[in-house]
Amino acid sequence: MAIETLVEIPSLSPLDQYNQQLVQNVHPPEWVNPAPKPCYDMVVIGAGTAGLICAAGAAGLGATVALVEKSLMGGDCLNVGCVPSKALLRAARACHDVREAGSFGVRLRGSVEVDFAAVMERLRKLRADLSGHDSAQRFRDLGVDVFIGEGHFIDRRSIGVGSQVLRFSKAVIATGARAVDLPIPGLAKAGYLTNENVFCLTSRPARLAVIGGGPIGCELAQAFSRLGSQVFLLEQQRQLLPREDRDAAAIIEKSLVHDGVTINCCCHIKAVMVRDGRKYLALECPDSSGELCVDEILIGVGREPNVEGLNLEAAGVGYDKRGVQVDDCLRTSNRRIYAAGDICSPFKFTHAADAMARIVIQNALFLGRKRAGSQTIPWCTYTDPEVAHVGLYSADAEKLGLAVDTVSVPLEEVDRAVLDSETAGFLKVHVQKGSGRILGATLVARHAGDILSEITLAMQAKMPLGKLASVIHPYPTQAVVIKQAADAYIRRRLTPQVKKLLGLILKITRW
Repeated sequence: MAIETLVEIPSLSPLDQYNQQLVQNVHPPEWVNPAPKPCYDMVVIGAGTAGLICAAGAAGLGATVALVEKSLMGGDCLNVGCVPSKALLRAARACHDVREAGSFGVRLRGSVEVDFAAVMERLRKLRADLSGHDSAQRFRDLGVDVFIGEGHFIDRRSIGVGSQVLRFSKAVIATGARAVDLPIPGLAKAGYLTNENVFCLTSRPARLAVIGGGPIGCELAQAFSRLGSQVFLLEQQRQLLPREDRDAAAIIEKSLVHDGVTINCCCHIKAVMVRDGRKYLALECPDSSGELCVDEILIGVGREPNVEGLNLEAAGVGYDKRGVQVDDCLRTSNRRIYAAGDICSPFKFTHAADAMARIVIQNALFLGRKRAGSQTIPWCTYTDPEVAHVGLYSADAEKLGLAVDTVSVPLEEVDRAVLDSETAGFLKVHVQKGSGRILGATLVARHAGDILSEITLAMQAKMPLGKLASVIHPYPTQAVVIKQAADAYIRRRLTPQVKKLLGLILKITRW
């Protein structure tokens, strides 16, 4: 049966060969929906990371699976999130490295020129190249019945897609989240960019205002500044990355300023106006108030769940403004329906959605009792340097009544960081006093996201920090900072009393 109605997909401009390849893979116009089976073991609504993992994993285990997607398969991560943003950040980093080459004795003749159109073409090409992994055809080949169209619950046991009805034993809601509409007077009329359309740009905005100093805002502000835009970063709170370690946020702020970003914290945007083709933001800031004139405005703050149109009431699924409500096993108020990913998680990360999907497969299909709360979820802000974190911050641990001992190692004490001229950073590890149990850690380094996993593994395995001192690392690497932190923790335990006891033992063993 052919698709009856194609839901309008997000703007994918320009419609060059790469975006055409993307659409052909993740929303093929000629796609024919299959005839539904009498009843599916699992029906998944939403083909982002969580939905794709659920569908592929369940089908691989022999379940009959239907996957419903109204827009682009691959979800935010492939189309408007991780993949395009990191392609853009890599180009910006390359530009930065060329400009900084003189400090390494590499001399360049002439100025560094950025071909922004080529940067964005590379982004589109890489995204299209990766899209085959999330394609409708690949999932059909995996044994999944793929339905392109808008899915909604008909009742507690069935989902409608156009005129077709999909009966299920279990269902998964994985419809994700989207950028919020900020209630700033005049903003909607003036027009603005979000992560959902910023990667459609083919020409670089000369002057760019970025609203929000969280991870998305900081990453894109730094990238566009390095690529040649004049960037103004506006944040309501007192510091950038307000949820992160204060020392980490200070390093990122210093790095952004070095890259030419103008930062305004404690800043209130009263209104947005358009005059002579330019956009003007009326600002109230501690240091400066007045109007800021820019060519484009980028919203880098806030996400809201995609619950509209699902008819959750008919399915008996509870939800609120934060999304679908689930228990720790990711089950909704309808015991046959689960949820995973941004639609129900406080951790709006691709890797968190992946982990939740694996829990859903176990619990929904095999009567498992795997709990989401048992997972150790790290995250990373991909500025330069990066900020990676896992577990608790020291203040959070103290609120829970846990006595905390913090071990901190600055990168200037790590040989490889010195050799790389990448000493702006540190590792902080928070351990529980007396036991050495790792409660959390923050790492600021150029490749912090790649290095942190050793600590995440130790936390998941309930390994105390001191044990990491026995892990042999290649020298010289920046990852040695973890071993140095473990060594520092062990030295702290050598109190005068312990040293005195060891001295007595040494005297005895001499004889």
